Parts: sequence; structure tokens; C-alpha cells
Amino acid sequence: MEYKENVLFYEDYCELRKSVGWLLFSKEQTQKALANSLYTVIAVKDSQTVGMGRLIGDGMYYMVVDIVVRPNYQRQGIGNKIINMIIEYVDRETPIGGRSSIHLIAEKGKETFYEKIGFRIIPHEFCGSGMRKVIHK
Repeated sequence: MEYKENVLFYEDYCELRKSVGWLLFSKEQTQKALANSLYTVIAVKDSQTVGMGRLIGDGMYYMVVDIVVRPNYQRQGIGNKIINMIIEYVDRETPIGGRSSIHLIAEKGKETFYEKIGFRIIPHEFCGSGMRKVIHK
């Protein structure tokens, strides 16, 4: 398995989302989102992109999005490697004396995967419930 940074392309992004049954966004939105990502990781096996992850944020607060591994490649440590590369990126970008907060919304049933990596379910003693609003047009 080969892992590559900052080379996530539109076609691979769409194919990976489709592979797990996720809806697609408009082409315009997707291309803009990919261009504005702070950091991306892809996993490549035999010239096929089999996994991806994206990081968005402002340098203090980060959001992990689009962690996807093709179903026939799941449970092989690929998602774990991708998320750990993203965490390492944030660690490198956090200055001495600084503090960064990494957030994500886990797919239902995948919470345990992220808990094993050190994420905590919200709410907890410091945070209330995560919230979301979707706009459809």
C-alpha cells in the first residue's frame, strides 16, 4: 500500500464516495472543496485509489472529513493509517505553546474506530452535543 499526500483528485473522490454509498455533491462544490482542503491523504494499491481522508480548518480548529476506504479494503488498517497521518499533520502544524482541536462526525456505527484512536464522544464533561444543519437547493 502506498500513501500519498495532497493529490486527491475529483474522479477518485467521487468513486470512493460511491463505493460506500455516500451521496455526491455538485462538481463545482466538490472541486472547490478539494482545492480548499488543508491536507489530504490517499491510499493506493495497484494503481487504484482505495482510501482517502481530508482535513479542513483554520490552524486552531480542524475538521476531519471524507474518511473512506473501499469496502473490499476495509479492516486492513488503511483507515487507521490515513487518520493517523492527518493527526500527525495537525501535530506538526501546532506551534509550541499552541493548542489545536480536531473534530469529526463519525458515520453511525463507526464511533468505536475513532475512539480507539483517541477521539471522545460528545457530549462529555467539556463539550455539549455536536450539531449540524444541512442546506439543500
